[in-house]
Amino acid sequence: MAKQTVSPWGFAGMGGMTCMLFLDLGTANVAPWWVTTLFLLLWLVLFLVALSWFLPRPHRVPWLPLIGFVVWLPTIVLGTRHLGWGG
Repeated sequence: MAKQTVSPWGFAGMGGMTCMLFLDLGTANVAPWWVTTLFLLLWLVLFLVALSWFLPRPHRVPWLPLIGFVVWLPTIVLGTRHLGWGG
């Protein structure tokens, strides 16, 4: 019986997804409730994709939290500067 190895990239991506969850939940302090809700829905979709890719395509999983961060950062920066969120 051949020993199957598990790629570390899937675990790295899941760690990134955990970090994104904390960032998304942290937006409740600076953004309207509906923005936080949309971030959490996006996170849920990305998490489900990460779960489905964990074993068959582990090298793709780390890209998912990066996609979430690329959406999160400009939304929060522009929202707090130009839309007056958080203050």
